[in-house]
Amino acid sequence: MSTSEIDASVRAELNRLRESIDNIDAAVVHMLAERFKATQQVGRLKADHRLPPADPARETRQIARLRQLAQSANLDPAFAEKLLNFIIAEVIRHHERIADEAGNGDAGRTGDTTAAATGA
Repeated sequence: MSTSEIDASVRAELNRLRESIDNIDAAVVHMLAERFKATQQVGRLKADHRLPPADPARETRQIARLRQLAQSANLDPAFAEKLLNFIIAEVIRHHERIADEAGNGDAGRTGDTTAAATGA
């Protein structure tokens, strides 16, 4: 069945739902941008004080926290953990770049950017 064959009321409902999804996607992007602004500040602070880019203990706590939040929101905790791991790997990469730009090189680098990390 092509979209031109869909009943008008079904098409209208589909469009309404898709508009809602588009709005949510936009909000997610804006929230991620705000999160990365904060983690960039953390990265600069870490670089200034020659702290390691990753904090495995915090990362572990954040994953447990996010899994609980996901479960209470009826979202698959494994999915939430995968998403956070992806975000954290990117944050650590940013922190490493900031440290390199600050001239700290490999100082304090953990070497394990695949581990879950919160970037804070």
